[in-house]
Amino acid sequence: MLFWQILIDGFAISALYALGATGFTLIFGVSGVLNLSHGAIMVGAAVAAWAAASELGVGPYTGALIGVLAGFILAFATYFIAVRPIQRSKVIAESEKEIFILTATLLWGIIIQEAIAYLFTNNAKTVLPIVEGVTTVLGVRTPRNEYFTAVICWVAIGLLWFLVNRTRRGKAVMAASMNPRGVTLLGIELSSIYLTVWAIYGLLAGVAGILLGMFLGVSSYSVGPLTASAFSIVVLGGLGSVSGSLIAAYVVGYLETGTAYLISPAYRTIPALLLLVVVMYLRPQGLFGRR
Repeated sequence: MLFWQILIDGFAISALYALGATGFTLIFGVSGVLNLSHGAIMVGAAVAAWAAASELGVGPYTGALIGVLAGFILAFATYFIAVRPIQRSKVIAESEKEIFILTATLLWGIIIQEAIAYLFTNNAKTVLPIVEGVTTVLGVRTPRNEYFTAVICWVAIGLLWFLVNRTRRGKAVMAASMNPRGVTLLGIELSSIYLTVWAIYGLLAGVAGILLGMFLGVSSYSVGPLTASAFSIVVLGGLGSVSGSLIAAYVVGYLETGTAYLISPAYRTIPALLLLVVVMYLRPQGLFGRR
């Protein structure tokens, strides 16, 4: 019974991590930005959905839409406040911009985290589930919302795959991730590509945050672990590799779920971080290599 419980719960949480890490990886692949405010954006989206549905009484569907919109807005705010000014700065040397952006997104994430704590306290919030009820599978009683979560995550990932591989704009994004200079020579503005990527990222992070809030609940304390998990996933999968991140998401998801059930929820992120340290020493390009 415990094995099946870990299998089912691990699949759902891994799908959530895969959805969030896909956007995280896409941003790095296109613009070279490691966004350390990732966890704060996810939590901000979940708290917005919770506040809209629970405090304003708009219902779970409208609350979820408001949460996605909040994630979208926070992603653009991250780009325009913490990233673009540094990218366009004439004062900061090109070789130092990456570390400045890394620091700026970290500080921006802390600001969002503290704003959430100030406005809504540090108490955990659970977003009203869209799908209610319980289903028994393999002898394990599981909320239907878990299956709903996994399905929505993979539908979103499938739509992203279609966008990137079957649309003109998506192919431009893919080309920018491979050769930014070549894209500019073709007459495509990199700034418009960046806006597209951050828009996609905001939607993915918003959806992932809301589903996480329905599944496990979130608080301002969730910001650090969520960012650490996403960072572990993209490094384990190979920086810039979307397919590697998807596989690494399941490695991390099942490691965390197994640790939570077999040891303690307080230590759920430790095994993945230890694996990350080992991989960085033995295989710096990640388990599945760079794209």
